[in-house]
Amino acid sequence: MKILFLDQSGKPGGAELCLIDIAKPYGDRALVGLFADGSFKDLLQQNHIPVEVLATQAIQVRKESSLLQGFKSLGQLAPLITKVVKKAREYDLIYANTQKALVVGALASFFSRRPLVYHLHDILSQEHFSQTNLRIAVNLANRFASLVIANSQASKTAFVQAGGRPDIIEVVYNGFNPKIYQTDESDIKHLQQQLGLEGKFVVGHFSRLAPWKGQHILIDALAKCPHDVIAILVGDALFGEQDYVQKLHQQVSELGLENRVKFLGFRSDIPQLMAACDLVAHTSTSPEPFGRVIVEAMLCGKPVVAAKAGGAMELVEHGLNGFLVTPGKPQELARVIITCLQETEITATIANNAKTTASQRFDMTVINDYIAKLLVSKFRSLRHISSR
Repeated sequence: MKILFLDQSGKPGGAELCLIDIAKPYGDRALVGLFADGSFKDLLQQNHIPVEVLATQAIQVRKESSLLQGFKSLGQLAPLITKVVKKAREYDLIYANTQKALVVGALASFFSRRPLVYHLHDILSQEHFSQTNLRIAVNLANRFASLVIANSQASKTAFVQAGGRPDIIEVVYNGFNPKIYQTDESDIKHLQQQLGLEGKFVVGHFSRLAPWKGQHILIDALAKCPHDVIAILVGDALFGEQDYVQKLHQQVSELGLENRVKFLGFRSDIPQLMAACDLVAHTSTSPEPFGRVIVEAMLCGKPVVAAKAGGAMELVEHGLNGFLVTPGKPQELARVIITCLQETEITATIANNAKTTASQRFDMTVINDYIAKLLVSKFRSLRHISSR
């Protein structure tokens, strides 16, 4: 089977990292068509995945865009859709990995007569999407998608509640290669020395810097913890969120935490940085569709404290393989941090449980095989119907 993957982003996020894992086994039988240039293209090339940038300028529609803004983008989308239709005729199936890719992929599917699969990496709710964009996503999926793959039960539930067809959606968690998260102890010690983490209890936060990701919650919690507890914030702002970064620095200054919070920006050595932490914190203030960083920390053998909402609740069992706290409650988060600092044996047992369960539940090979079977099954059934 030949697959045309579509993704709107030029920068790698959780959805894009997932796409790499899914597309890689197909080799030259796949093409990833991007709607923006950037580091994601380089990452695809490093993984020997064929890639082509199909758009010359970014699509000026965002999750919160209105109907009027959507109409204004139609002229911009027309050349892209034409190009995608032409490409799609060389492939057996279109695989839309993001919402903008769904819009383009749905129209390309109609004109090229190729089946469409939509990988849903979002919780479709008005917390993150305008009512217009919600309706567009659900209606296009209902009308054109032969299969919707949801990255969690939370994502599936939100899709159905928004009017999505329950008969076309399957829950498939993200897959991971456990070997990537095996780290060398000497590398970890060198990193700790380099970053000045020695002799400290390190809480790591791994995410782009954005208000709903809740870095400010961790900073507030840190102020309630002993002085030997420090935090590293790995990630930076995307999508015009620089104002939030300035507020974080201001918050750190006002709380007198300049020596206890380190802003590390975007990094490529995530497994090593996680291994250098004593605890990984997930602090999203809105429900997370999946929570990739949670599984990554588990695979690194690190305890995780996560916001009790969305997909995170499907990954973490409180007190067994991690900790859950109420979103937006720094006092609760501080109590968990202090517990992990003091109850080292219990925390180590929880971290070991997490590593074992994550390795079993989210094995990339098993999950990719399941996705491949779903695609083949759907493709064959559609060919059977069309030949009647």
